[in-house]
Amino acid sequence: MTPKPKLVIGSRGSDLALYQANFIKDILTAGGNCFTEIKIIKTSGDRIADLSFDKMEGKGFFTKELEEALLARDIDLAVHSLKDLMTSQPAGLKLGAVGYRADRRELLIIRPESKISEGLLPVKPGGIIGTSSARRQCQIAYHNQKLSIKDLRGNVPTRINKLREGHYDAILIATAGVTRLNLDLSDLEVVHLDEQQFLPAPAQGTLGIQIRENDPEVERLVAPLGSEEATAEAKLERGLLAKFDLGCSLPLGVCSSRNQKEYILKSVLGVRSGDDWVGLRQHEVQGTDIDSLIDQAFRYLSQDS
Repeated sequence: MTPKPKLVIGSRGSDLALYQANFIKDILTAGGNCFTEIKIIKTSGDRIADLSFDKMEGKGFFTKELEEALLARDIDLAVHSLKDLMTSQPAGLKLGAVGYRADRRELLIIRPESKISEGLLPVKPGGIIGTSSARRQCQIAYHNQKLSIKDLRGNVPTRINKLREGHYDAILIATAGVTRLNLDLSDLEVVHLDEQQFLPAPAQGTLGIQIRENDPEVERLVAPLGSEEATAEAKLERGLLAKFDLGCSLPLGVCSSRNQKEYILKSVLGVRSGDDWVGLRQHEVQGTDIDSLIDQAFRYLSQDS
């Protein structure tokens, strides 16, 4: 009898990253075709906690060290939040599977005394809202100019605790992270933002499993975890991001959907003058060819930029 292979899964050490790694580990183990273990790897994004993403040098803040471990054969696959992964793969690596997309919406969490009854972002005038994402910042500035935006870093529980401690009146995070960690927010006000009005990051809520090229055994075990629908959505959303070649520092929000045989791609790009957000460039396109939709959206969004 051929012995079962052992796969080492690389993961960041945050609660959410470990949840996602264990989620994939359990699926692989349940298949009965391999043994698995998780190896925690600290990334530069984890070590540098005092800078917003647009002030950090380079790209792949939460993935570079995992990719290096893959290439060095210290791990056999890496589980990523796909929105953190660069759209171009380092030589020798590829995506083995894309799937398990959770709720893609943004989650606005508000201190009870800071919530008001109206508006897309129902936070009291002059309130401080926390996020380090340029994509979120430009949309906040567009929808509610009376809010003050303040950088917010840390893992999901840390960000929520900073809100509880009174450092912010509200914070914006991904719904998927809160859902996957099953966090109790009963002492706070929670608003799920419509993804057609406040656009999420490309492939937000989707898992990406990165493997080495020319590693057929690992690819055979990982490939069944992929979803055709999630892969198409990721190709459309991340394909637009790839055109700009700026990674997660780009103030780009996207939302894709499918209407029978046609895809619909809605996108927004923040417009900045100096240090201030002055508007959003918005576009929506519909059709059957993913590459054509990406090209159309990019041509519109990149004009005069």
